[in-house]
Amino acid sequence: METAPNASSRTQEFISVDSASDGVILMKDKSLRAVLLVSSLNFALKSPQEQDATIFQYQNFLNSLDFSLQIVVQSRRLNIKPYLEILEKETKSQTNELLRMQTKEYIEFIRAFVQEAKIVSKNFFVIIPFTPTMIQQKHGLLQSILGKKPAKEKEEAEERLEEYKSQLFQRVDVVVTGLQRAGLRAVPLNTDELIELIFRAYNPSETERQAPKTTT
Repeated sequence: METAPNASSRTQEFISVDSASDGVILMKDKSLRAVLLVSSLNFALKSPQEQDATIFQYQNFLNSLDFSLQIVVQSRRLNIKPYLEILEKETKSQTNELLRMQTKEYIEFIRAFVQEAKIVSKNFFVIIPFTPTMIQQKHGLLQSILGKKPAKEKEEAEERLEEYKSQLFQRVDVVVTGLQRAGLRAVPLNTDELIELIFRAYNPSETERQAPKTTT
């Protein structure tokens, strides 16, 4: 009697990501990806001259690229519940009655404001791809690494993978420099951050229940 595949197995069939390591996403089609977290800027507050300079630098950046990239804007509804819980704990331990009342009023104001305004947080990502030419061959890169091959062949495949990662990171340096000239700061995501990003992309409802994180 055959058993039906579980939900996890069925879901993985639709996920194009194979794994993540050394700050690189390995795709099931044997290609590689690096992801940059990019800062934002308030374009409207800049002077006309500054706006023109920003547009000019961004155009130069795009024209300098000899490879494709993907720009992703991730919007999430702001979850302030953990923050309000901290404030409520502080209220209970507050000995000054006036401060306690003011904190309670502040909590209610923040709760009502966020519910009415429906504030969202936005993250900006640039995804940089690299596709090795050998993936067009019958035995791809990851198949050589993960399959039951002779030790020498596995070693050669791992060396090629490191070479491909090096070429990918060269592209990363080009993008980071180009964005800096346009006034934007870009930081490559490490392996843990990539895994978290992938998890959130495929589990948006779970993400909304998690506490928001701040970076310095």
